[in-house]
Amino acid sequence: MTSPTPNDRKAILWGGLLGGAGDFFFAFFFYGWKIRVFQSVAAGLIGREAAFAGGVPTFLLGVFLHFVIGIIWAALFWALSRRAPGLIKYAIPAGLGYGLIIFYGMNSVVLPLSALQTKAWPLAWAPWPIAGHMLLVGLPIALVARKFSRPAS
Repeated sequence: MTSPTPNDRKAILWGGLLGGAGDFFFAFFFYGWKIRVFQSVAAGLIGREAAFAGGVPTFLLGVFLHFVIGIIWAALFWALSRRAPGLIKYAIPAGLGYGLIIFYGMNSVVLPLSALQTKAWPLAWAPWPIAGHMLLVGLPIALVARKFSRPAS
């Protein structure tokens, strides 16, 4: 394996930050401007009771974890795109599909394995959160990966 290049690091960091920001704002607009929105992210690590009793510190922990998760998803897309260049060539459909994978991956694998222990299946039909993940998370990750896959001009 080769060492990561500056473009690798930029694609992963910016893809994760932009996808995370898209999801961050979607969550606040869809679920309301409540501190509990991101305390629930922290709850995946420290449990519901501790997260919701923790106030601003657990909100900040949730925001931090949210963006770390976004960066992990961007790193996974970047790694996959190195093996399947079609993900870069067709970044728009790939990103939309990847957003769908992120939504179902988080809800059927990550959350059930977290301290929240949510039900893995069947998932409730959630058209707006699914669309949000496709357009605001997966698509930015793929478009950033495409941008940093091109040689600098």
